[in-house]
Amino acid sequence: MKSTFVLLWLVPCIICGANLPATQKSPTSQFAATNDEIQSLSEQLYVDDVNRADSGDIILNIQHKLPSSQTGTGTDFSSQKLFTYVNEAKLFSRPTFARLISLLDNYVKNTGTVESVSDEKIQEQNAFIDKIFQTTVMRKLSSFLISKGYYTSVESFVSDLRVMWFGLYSRSKGSLDSSGFEHVFHGEIHKGKISGFHSWVTLYLLEKAGEVNYLSYSSDGPWTSYPDVFTFQFKWSTYLKSVGSFFIGSSPEFEIAIYTLCYVTRPNRMCTVKLGGSSLKIQTYSWPNSSYGNGKRYLASSYPNI
Repeated sequence: MKSTFVLLWLVPCIICGANLPATQKSPTSQFAATNDEIQSLSEQLYVDDVNRADSGDIILNIQHKLPSSQTGTGTDFSSQKLFTYVNEAKLFSRPTFARLISLLDNYVKNTGTVESVSDEKIQEQNAFIDKIFQTTVMRKLSSFLISKGYYTSVESFVSDLRVMWFGLYSRSKGSLDSSGFEHVFHGEIHKGKISGFHSWVTLYLLEKAGEVNYLSYSSDGPWTSYPDVFTFQFKWSTYLKSVGSFFIGSSPEFEIAIYTLCYVTRPNRMCTVKLGGSSLKIQTYSWPNSSYGNGKRYLASSYPNI
């Protein structure tokens, strides 16, 4: 078990299928990626994540480990904060982190409330997308998806990603109250519980602001450098997240890239990636009730499954 140490947006299960065999093509494209190709690319993205945290940039105090079968009570087993230190001056000044953080105050956390989309918010979305596509991580993902026939150009991929992540749909009462980005990176309150919320940056900032109370953890990954992966239990205000998985220390572009890779090539199922020689499952879901053309559906959720 890891002790105190230095480390270097609920959706229905629509289709929970097994991975396709490595030689089998996805029914959506004759040029579909194989499992081996997905794992090879994910290793490249891991290596190329130059904006991720280095050793010493984050100090976690994970404290009490609780079996996932016992996490539903909301009991606080950790008297201290999860984040002892984050090198904000270094990490959050990097353009993709800065653009991510600028987006986090754009959303109403409660589902059922229509999200307003001002010109300023659209400009912030576009600025974030522009910055991540300037990174090697997103350029390699673009080249891969184009080479496998999922897109015909970088422009078509950027256009699809913008709607995939930021297009609004309804989780409650027919209101346009949610998006993939809000769900995964900001988090939502849905039916009295925390829904989504898989961004370590958001977790850190809300804990720092006194809005999140860290309770315990139930699993951690095999990595000794970034990005590492954990499952945490915490409360946002009075609302509970009994099992919430996170990459820790990764850059925004890496998380967008890994989740998008799996969503495009293995939607609505477990997707196996490799990071630093170790395998990890990524779960993705489409939002079932809305599509934006050509049968494509909005991203509902994506997260590491450990």
